[in-house]
Amino acid sequence: MTVKHALVEQINQLLPQTQCTQCGFSGCRPYAEALAAGKAAINQCPPGGQAGIERLAQLLGQPVLPLNPKHGVEKPRRVAHITSELCIGCTLCLQACPVDAIVGAPKYLHVVLAEECTGCELCVAPCPVDCIDMSELMPDAGAVPAWTPANAESARQRHEKRERRLIRERQDNDARLREKALAKLASFDQHKQLSPDDQRKRAIVLAAIERAQKRAKTS
Repeated sequence: MTVKHALVEQINQLLPQTQCTQCGFSGCRPYAEALAAGKAAINQCPPGGQAGIERLAQLLGQPVLPLNPKHGVEKPRRVAHITSELCIGCTLCLQACPVDAIVGAPKYLHVVLAEECTGCELCVAPCPVDCIDMSELMPDAGAVPAWTPANAESARQRHEKRERRLIRERQDNDARLREKALAKLASFDQHKQLSPDDQRKRAIVLAAIERAQKRAKTS
């Protein structure tokens, strides 16, 4: 492990792992990488709050700063709730949740796993029927407990598991499309002479295969 990589890990351990993107990055680890590279300030994480800023300042040897209001304000932990009567099962909230804390299936009611919800609010905006709201109460009407290091570690693991799953799904989908494209190309190549229209289609398929191969090399 390089010194820079070790620093990224140390910084990431101090972040709340809500994956809310309020810091301006796509998640906590990208923010940690930017901090390690000196490309971000320590006061861009509202969920971490002032205490998080102080921990980052101590680790990085920087002066403590107030939270930058451009990125939001510090507030109590909240969790998402889905109004069952309004949910249409569109799955957009499932796709938006960075820690897979929402379960459901197309055209069926979705449910938030309140204990796993990071309160990132990323599921709210995509909902086409406005059936998701954020609350400081759990489903049993008890107060939402404060976010702890154990919560952060669980969220980090769920987020990383989700990222690995999405990569596998993209790779599997690319492989299926490549097989279909190769089969189509083979069907064209069975003919000694192709019409101008078939020549055009073959060129399109070949170009698509080449793009997929380049994408696979860079992923």
